[in-house]
Order: sequence, then structure tokens, then C-alpha cells
Amino acid sequence: MSFLIRGKDVLKKEAEAILHVMEHLNNDFDGAIDIIDSCTGRVVLTGMGKSGLICKKIASTFSSTGTPAIFLHPADSLHGDLGIIQKGDVLIIVSNSGETEEIIKILPWIKRMDIPSVVITRVIDSTIATQGDVVLMVDVDEACSYNVVPTSSTTAALALGDALAISLMEKRAFKIEDFASLHPGGTLGRKLLLKVADLMHIGSAMPKVYADVSMKDAILEMTSKRLGLVGVYSRGEELLGAITDGDLRRAIEKYDRALFDKKASDIMTANPKHIRKDALAAYALKKMEDFSITSLFVVDNEEDRRPVGIIHIHDLLRAKVA
Repeated sequence: MSFLIRGKDVLKKEAEAILHVMEHLNNDFDGAIDIIDSCTGRVVLTGMGKSGLICKKIASTFSSTGTPAIFLHPADSLHGDLGIIQKGDVLIIVSNSGETEEIIKILPWIKRMDIPSVVITRVIDSTIATQGDVVLMVDVDEACSYNVVPTSSTTAALALGDALAISLMEKRAFKIEDFASLHPGGTLGRKLLLKVADLMHIGSAMPKVYADVSMKDAILEMTSKRLGLVGVYSRGEELLGAITDGDLRRAIEKYDRALFDKKASDIMTANPKHIRKDALAAYALKKMEDFSITSLFVVDNEEDRRPVGIIHIHDLLRAKVA
């Protein structure tokens, strides 16, 4: 028996749960962002069971996007770990029922310490919700047949945590370079730390001809450098255009044998795409994908028409940026 249909149904219900939370999100979300943004300490997340696991992931997302965050187990907090929370911190509580006993027991201490709190829950009038400064609702049915197994509720809470982290990241103008500095290892590190200058071809490895040379010479240069294009320059060394494999195929179709009577400037596409040498290699890949091209000329600054290099999509593939 195949459970494919049932599996798809579970995914559909969980996706619908996220949409339901999105549709009912209100200005309390802005209030939550303001509370977290004003935090001078750390964001502390707490929740029991499955909610606790969700808290750990949300804490990790906050930390990786520039907002220091930790997870505090509610049971451990009752046996000494409550000291983890300090003045200036913000508490995010995830409790589907809003009646988690271990969390209720620490609320009086939280209030005495004047720790602001954001509560993510299904029950707006629950004990925990009524003690929170801001309440974000996750009022959804679970994906299981009995509506009891934490599925849709944890998925929606996780997505809501992501929404908080990303919104805060953008409010604080947290840049991809900042993200890169927090992820130095593995594939992600390569994607975020490698710059265009680290991978570009320079000097004699750059395919280059002057605008007044014959197409025969342009084709020979393109073939010898094996990057699928050739830059067309003025005698003053300014980049005027480029001839790509696509330009060459279209020119052969249009001119046939007369192509060899043409100059490089007759066939080139003017103003080829370029990128700064200090840009992230990952951004070069995105730019290539956006414009459906395989190479970018590399410049020192946006106004410079004298390229210092060229980068090909194969360079990005070899570096495992793609």
C-alpha cells in the first residue's frame, strides 16, 4: 500500500497552517520586532518538548543573522539555570497550549526582573499568553488524524520564528557579508566568503581583441582562451563590448562567409555585464543566472571601463559556489 497520497495530504495541511498564520498576523508582529530590536542583551527562547526543539532552531537562526540568542530549558530553569536570563534580555516563549507548567512557574520571576516577553501560542487567553507583552497566535489544526500530534503547530511556530529573525535582520541592515563572517566553514562558507577576485582570470588569460581587428582574429582569440567569449576593446584599453558564442552563431547565420570581412566591432554586443572584484562570488553566480549568461567582466568599480579580470560560471562550479 502506498502512503503517497497521505504524505501529500500532511504536507498540504502543514502548508495551509503556515498560510493561516500569515493571514491572521497583525500589528503585534511589529510589536514583537520592536521588543527584540530594543534588546541590549540576548534573546532567550524557552519551550518544553517539541516546542523546545523549535526554540533551539529559532535561536540558531537568530544567532546566525546577527542577534545573539540561546535556548533555556524550562525544567532546568527551575533548578538553577534561571540565572542565564539577565537584565536587558528578551524572552520568547513557545507554548502551544499556553499552560506549560514549568514555564508558568518562572513567570513571576520574569516579571520581577522586568524581562519583556513574546509569546507564541495557540490560546490567546491562556495563562502564559496573558503574562506576555506581545502574543503571536498559531491557532492551527494538527496534520494527524486525531489533531493531537505536534505537526502543523510546530511547523507554523518554526516559520513564525524565521519571519521574526529575517524581519529583524533586515531592520538592522544585516548584510550578506555579515552573514558570511558567521559561517566560515563548509559549502556555505565557500559560497559566502569567496570573492570574485579570488576566482577571476587575469592578464593574458583574459580573451581580448581590439575593435578594429578582423573576425578571424577574434575567433582565434576566443577559441584559444576557451571562455566562450572575447572582450572587444578600444585602443585606449576601454571595454566596448563582447562577442559570445551566441553572437558568433547568429553572425554566421546572418553573414555566412562574409563574416570574415567584418571587424570585431561589427559583431560585438555593446556594454557587456560586469561585476566588482570585491563582490561575493555567490553574487556573481546570481547575476549570471538573472541575465542567463556564463561570464562577467570584472572591474574595480562600477564606473571603470577597464576590466581587471573575467569570471566564468565554470570557475564558480569548480569552487563549489554553485
